[in-house]
Amino acid sequence: MIRANPKPKIVVIGAGAVGSLIGGLLSRAGEDVTLIARHDHIEAIHANGLRIEGVLGSLNIPVKAVEALDFQPDLALLAVKTQDVETACRPISTYLANTPIVTLQNGVRSDEIVASLLPKENILSGVVMFNAQYLQPGQITYAHRGSLVIGKAFGENGQQVRDIHALLSRAIRTEISDNIQGAHWTKLLGNNLANGLEAMTGLTIRECMRYPGLRKISVLALKEGHRAIEKAGFRLAPLPGIPTLGLLLIVRSPLPVATWTLSFFTGSLKTLSSTLQSLRRGRPTEIDYLNGEIVRLGQQVGVATPYNLKVVELVNDVEKSHQFYPPDELVRHFSFKS
Repeated sequence: MIRANPKPKIVVIGAGAVGSLIGGLLSRAGEDVTLIARHDHIEAIHANGLRIEGVLGSLNIPVKAVEALDFQPDLALLAVKTQDVETACRPISTYLANTPIVTLQNGVRSDEIVASLLPKENILSGVVMFNAQYLQPGQITYAHRGSLVIGKAFGENGQQVRDIHALLSRAIRTEISDNIQGAHWTKLLGNNLANGLEAMTGLTIRECMRYPGLRKISVLALKEGHRAIEKAGFRLAPLPGIPTLGLLLIVRSPLPVATWTLSFFTGSLKTLSSTLQSLRRGRPTEIDYLNGEIVRLGQQVGVATPYNLKVVELVNDVEKSHQFYPPDELVRHFSFKS
């Protein structure tokens, strides 16, 4: 369908930071894009265009934006959080029944959720390897220039994937992975290094790395996550921006070496994780689909995951209390005996 249409109709479902960036840059490249977004975001875009600040300079992009889908698109990009996937897709499933859809969620769960509502053969899985931040209605920032990795969620890559790769590459550097599931698990480990710490403390990962106790929490959570993934038989895939060898060095090294290695790889990062962004905006986080995914996998394969479980518990507390943990207080919630 993409190849047959010289000007495919593209819809972005859940146009927050990530969805607005991809959709906006596709529109800038001349594509027919419609953003599905919240009312205040739509109103600001209608009034002033979509404003994108950051690594590309200051852009003001005219793009269509509506609150609900009422037509059949040729390509759908799904950019809501994992916990909102079913709610977003179910009401519009008739419009998407014959449409390729690219999932853009963190974690590893969204493809199966979408497959319960839409044909498996139409689902492509995407791993977002760039950083975008929502500043205010109508304005986002492209904070870190990166790439998008896509692949067939169920089955082998073919012409459909290559066509969508060519289309998305007009907006952002896009790569094809033959092991997209492994790419998601690699991204999950990368997320789990930073997202939980930032969400528990309210600090950036660069600030967190100043505290030895926080580095230990991150390393121990990563080690047990890797043990669960390895025992489950998943094969990690390389991703741009995540040094796979660095991850393996951390999980296989004694704690003192691992914490130093973690600080080396993350100490210069200046971006905010999506989890901390959500908390700062008063939105629910995806922690149940990040560290929580490691907890679920550990239960399935018989690997204890107490550090990831504690991260989930404390981030959920922050969501309810709206109070971050000071680093020293946070460390007291964890044991470093292992």
